[in-house]
Amino acid sequence: MKLPNLFTYNYKDELNMNMQISQLLSIRTIELFAGVGGFRLGLEKASLKNKFYRVVWSNQWEPSTKTQHASDIYCARFGYENHSNEDISTVNAADIPEHDLLVGGFPCQDYSVASTLKNSHGIIGKKGVLWWEIYRILEQKKDKAPKYLILENVDRLLKSPASQRGRDFAIILSSLNSLGYGVEWRVINAGDYGMPQRRRRIFIMGYKKGTSQYNLLKNNLPIEIFNSEGVFAKAFPINEVESKNIITKKLSSDLVDITQNFNKETPKNNAFLDAGYMIDGIYYTCKITPNYNGETKILKDILEDESNIPKDFYIDEEDLKKWEYQKGGKSFERTNKTTGHVYNYSEGSMSFPDSLDKPARTIITGEGGASASRFKHVVCVNGRYRRLTPIELERANMFPDNHTAGVSDTKRAFLMGNALVIGIVERLGKILLESDSL
Repeated sequence: MKLPNLFTYNYKDELNMNMQISQLLSIRTIELFAGVGGFRLGLEKASLKNKFYRVVWSNQWEPSTKTQHASDIYCARFGYENHSNEDISTVNAADIPEHDLLVGGFPCQDYSVASTLKNSHGIIGKKGVLWWEIYRILEQKKDKAPKYLILENVDRLLKSPASQRGRDFAIILSSLNSLGYGVEWRVINAGDYGMPQRRRRIFIMGYKKGTSQYNLLKNNLPIEIFNSEGVFAKAFPINEVESKNIITKKLSSDLVDITQNFNKETPKNNAFLDAGYMIDGIYYTCKITPNYNGETKILKDILEDESNIPKDFYIDEEDLKKWEYQKGGKSFERTNKTTGHVYNYSEGSMSFPDSLDKPARTIITGEGGASASRFKHVVCVNGRYRRLTPIELERANMFPDNHTAGVSDTKRAFLMGNALVIGIVERLGKILLESDSL
């Protein structure tokens, strides 16, 4: 399926002009698990007059569907050149162009390993776990591995698995340390920083040894990294933290040891908090609270004019009762299909309709479709209840209008449920461009 290129982004002309400047000023970027290009959009918007991000290769593959909707949209918006629509595990790292920055939102999975870290070729993770594909590319690129990483995931990554909280994230940190990277991380709720969606996600920044950001982590005090000097501190300010509240611990370099033993003594305690960094195998982490006083967008700011809303997005009076039931509190018995155990399941009531004076709730992949649902958004405008349109879902993620046009409304909603808020990437990208070593 070849989708029409419906529009040209306003900043493309400036980027094209910048492309004519020396290639030394461009940050060569590859985008893995690209979806419909959220990272790319954010980085392109972050580009400065004398420095810009240039995507030299991208990969998007959806194993569960024959039609590759996300990849088709990506190509319709950005072109087919240097785009790979194949299983990343089948891609030879040598075929991926040299790059300065690797970005991607990889799935939250079980990252445990089954062999030691005596050498990189001894790491054997579970088949199909995409974190190990990132690791494979970094390891096989060796001295040509990218200087920087920006990765995104759901915030439960810090707490998985439930029986050994933090183990999976410890594996990621230790494996990046073995490859010569320092790491910063932060759980960011986009709505806390003026963006139109309350979406909590963890963002991970990796800095290769020798870069200015790596040296910054190595040569500054933890209190300085958290409060002022780190990339996250500059992009997403927080209320000052105190040294006494920073937890410091050393990671094992043996990934099997981490797999088997990490946080076994206190498995229900969180080893990693919402902010932190790791350098030379030692990690520092603490709780933080956002400190933002800038412009704020709320749900009513991203709504389309009612004259543009198709009639099938409105909810009739009969169906409204179904929505009220789904959104309301309820309690009933459930039976575990495996064990036969009977238990009481309960859920509290939700705001109905959604408040127009707050950022949108987190968009989920099941946002589309007319059937009543607990988690879909419903707004009331001029006394009429309706669902959010695909354009409004795009705006909640700060995408251009009609970025996902060309597929069904339900699929467009699914794609936005899988996407990220590109304003976060834009802010991180700007700070990174301003670093001395780029």
